[in-house]
Parts: sequence; structure tokens; C-alpha cells
Amino acid sequence: MTPPTDTPAHNDRALQVLSVLAQSKVAMTAAELGQATGLVKSTLYRQIATLRRWGFVMESDGRYSPGPVSVQLASGFDGNSDLVMAARADMRALVQQSHESVALVTAVNDRVVCLEMIDSEHSLRCSFDRGRSVPASDGASAKCLLAHMPLDQRDVLLDGLGESPERRAERAAELDAIREAGHAVTQGEVDAGVWGASAPVLASGRRLRGAITLMAPITRVEGMEAALLHMTVVTAARISRALQ
Repeated sequence: MTPPTDTPAHNDRALQVLSVLAQSKVAMTAAELGQATGLVKSTLYRQIATLRRWGFVMESDGRYSPGPVSVQLASGFDGNSDLVMAARADMRALVQQSHESVALVTAVNDRVVCLEMIDSEHSLRCSFDRGRSVPASDGASAKCLLAHMPLDQRDVLLDGLGESPERRAERAAELDAIREAGHAVTQGEVDAGVWGASAPVLASGRRLRGAITLMAPITRVEGMEAALLHMTVVTAARISRALQ
């Protein structure tokens, strides 16, 4: 009798490859994918073959990138995400009011992913590309999301940072304070010269759906911090009410 295939593990490996490709801004070689995923060559090529067959991955000159089905997925997400649809009008209003860039972000595993971005009209502006992801550790977006997610989920992510017990305790205390305040403010933590304010978007039962983050050059926000933070918090609260 043929032993059953370990389908869940196989699926996880294929999705791991797809996730790495989605986070990369450039096409990757098999060697780069192997290093990023930790998969042995034979396993990696099996996952790539499956993903290529279904159109999730394409290959050109020995380099791999997301395939055409990714466009369909993105289109489907844009047209059906209640979070994005609920947020867009209020995000535009916040950009018009503040004259700064505004992002809608959410947590996916140990990453912060930008779901929607509306840029400031200033020639000097800060931006978080739609679809881009960054580690869920530092910056206003990451800290806001970490502070407002369930404690068991937050603890897993903090443990994954591999920091000293003292640093972990400092992070936990900072996140507790952010949760109590209802917002996060950082300056230059991810990108030098960038000020950010982030407030949570919560559905019914205070379930975390994402966060609204306003970002601006530090040189332009001096003296405006309280006003910009207030605008951000009010916008996030308005979107939260729309999701109730």
C-alpha cells in the first residue's frame, strides 16, 4: 500500500515559496529561494513545478517571480475586501486634511503588509508601497498591530525575535502602554527621517483587522504631531465603526 502524502506539509512548503516570492521586489534564482526558504533543492523544485503549473509562479532566464494568477488574486482582493473598501474614502479624507501619506496595514504571520496606500501630494513624501511587507517588530505600524493583537499571538511573535529577556520585557511594556493609549507614534525607527502615527482598526468584539498609519518627513511635522495623531486616531475609529 502506498503511504498517504503529507498534504498539509506539502501545501505549507508551496505557500512558503510563494510567500517569499511575493515579498521580493525582484525575481529570484532557485539558489536564492533555497536560501530564503531552507528547502532542499529537490523539494524546492517540486514546489516550483506545482506553482508554475497553476500559474502562481513564472520563470524567465532561470529566475522566478509571481505568475499571472497573482494578478487575479490581487484583483479579487481589491474587489472583495470589506476592510479596504471601508477604509478608502476615510483614507482619502485624511490625506486631504493632513497633506501627508496614509497607509492601511495588517499583520500576516510575522510581517506587516500594506493593503492600501494613498500618497501625499508633496514632492517630498513618505510612502509604503502597496503589497510591501516589513518585519512586525519596529515602527508605528508594527507596534500598533502587535499591541492590539491577542496576547498569545503577540507573545509568539515577540519570542520569535530572539532578543534578550530584558529587551523582550521592555518591548512588552511598551506594547502594553501603546494598547492603553490606543495608538503608536515612532520617529525614524524603520526609515531615517520618517515620523509615523498608527491607530488600530477594530471590528466587532474589538477584533483587530489592521491599522491606519500616517507617515511624514520629520522636518515637516514639527509642532504638528498632536494634530496629526488626532486625525489618525479619528480616522481609524471611523473605519472601525463602519466594520461593526
